[in-house]
Amino acid sequence: ITGGTMYDRKKLAGIATRRKKWQDEELAPSLRKSPPRLERFSTVSDEEIDLLYTPDPLSNFDYEEDLGYPGQYPYTRGVQPTMYRGRLWTMRQFAGFGSAEDTNARFKFLLSQGQTGLSTAFHFPTLMGYDSDSPRARGEVGMCGVAVDSLKDMEILFDGIPLDKVTTSMTINGPAAMVFAMYLAVAEKQGVPFHKVGGTIQNDILKEYIAQHSWIFPPEPSMRIITDILAYCADNVPRWNTISISGYHIREAGSTAVQELAFTIADGIAYVQAGIDAGIPVDKFAPRLSYFFNAQMDFFEEIAKYRALRRMWARIMGERFHAKDENSWKLRFHTQTAGCTLTAQQPMNNVVRVALQALSGVLGGTQSLHTNSMDETLALPSEQAVTVALRTQQIIAEESGVANTIDPLGGSFFVEQLTNGMEEKAMEYIRKIDEMGGMVAAIKQGYPQREVADAAFHFQRLVDAGKKRIVGLNAYRSQEETPIPLLKIDDRVEKRQVARTKEVRRRRDAKKARACLSALKEGSLTPKVNLMPLLVDAAREYVTLGEMCDTLRETMGVYTDPAMF
Repeated sequence: ITGGTMYDRKKLAGIATRRKKWQDEELAPSLRKSPPRLERFSTVSDEEIDLLYTPDPLSNFDYEEDLGYPGQYPYTRGVQPTMYRGRLWTMRQFAGFGSAEDTNARFKFLLSQGQTGLSTAFHFPTLMGYDSDSPRARGEVGMCGVAVDSLKDMEILFDGIPLDKVTTSMTINGPAAMVFAMYLAVAEKQGVPFHKVGGTIQNDILKEYIAQHSWIFPPEPSMRIITDILAYCADNVPRWNTISISGYHIREAGSTAVQELAFTIADGIAYVQAGIDAGIPVDKFAPRLSYFFNAQMDFFEEIAKYRALRRMWARIMGERFHAKDENSWKLRFHTQTAGCTLTAQQPMNNVVRVALQALSGVLGGTQSLHTNSMDETLALPSEQAVTVALRTQQIIAEESGVANTIDPLGGSFFVEQLTNGMEEKAMEYIRKIDEMGGMVAAIKQGYPQREVADAAFHFQRLVDAGKKRIVGLNAYRSQEETPIPLLKIDDRVEKRQVARTKEVRRRRDAKKARACLSALKEGSLTPKVNLMPLLVDAAREYVTLGEMCDTLRETMGVYTDPAMF
């Protein structure tokens, strides 16, 4: 190592000279005989890929500053010193359909098959803050996830599942605080103290405005609720990951890998700044922030993305926010394979896609992984399909050998240059967002929304032109499709769920429920009041999710998409 870099500059100059000689004397004649099979080689994000990677572009690469060691700053190689040699990643399969009873049975099945953490999908009415008996919920109850209207549903959902021994991830954003309050009330009923409850609530409203669009309240009151959760958990639920800052849905909406990286980190910056502005010391809440990323089809691009993310977050937390606790610097993340890459055509091919995507997540150093099921473009996963998806993770863990060493692709000329390039381009986005006044201001101007829409349109044009080939869709198509068994939701689920919600309202103490809603309304009008204790009180009294959300809709307002495209 000379001059702080890994490589001798004289030797690098010699490599560059010899590469030019190879290109002229060996490569050029070969290309005349056998031309490239594509006009242009690029990643899924359409970043151009060179024919060969050598060390000379890494002339300023510093091992200690840019790579380092696992468990040490800047965490490029992983956030734990032992990574998977010590403990494998948490294996989570997204589960939620029909009634709470249906999903509870699926939870128990997955745990019996070796799953090590739960991940909950809620149906669309719950995501939007409506009860199952709302006119807006008609025809949607239990169709895209589990129906949760009140504490009664949450009790059934986790019946027989000890919340001090299993961690739960809950994918919900607009009404995240209400669902979290119900979860804590269930733990209380199980006799589990809050300080022993572990898990994650997604609670990432900024990416909803950018990509997924399941919002309720405008940005400012939504950020107030989030900082209330940060403060409450720091004092009462210290093992809980308060936000799962999600790039997954940004990527599913059509972003490039760099945009997923940049916009997600920019969301994280906004949440950290909001917490600081609310008077919470950064090291009190930042260690419990987690991230959630997509595993797309371009194997090496994804691995480079995860490595760049860790390094960027460590530097941002140390240099921008002056965090002192090293746990505030460590970017811990969950990965899910890319739903947008699954095809309804030849669905068995999805098993292979998911295996490759999952492998990129593991080689990128994920802490938690969900593998999609082959049938998810057609229906919610069947028991058979979800078992294959879980077995995919287990085969990677137990048979492939990739978990035997840490960051096995570290030092690859290709991977290190991809990692550096992604960090540089992502930081350009973040600087531009800072100039706009931060992510909330950028969202109000429609900036990230437009960037993602443009990237999605560009990729679709490449697919339509055959420049990006998708097996079974625009390449190797088949006239005959082999049907696979699909999960069907019983029509009676909605009737039973509506009846249960009405029965809950009938049987609860109406006076206490009204008092809880009155306190919530008054608290929402008082900026310095933390809403979480009020929501937990309401959950205990079987106030429904829709009632809590309606109360806050009245005082906080409702967000309307500015439709800037």
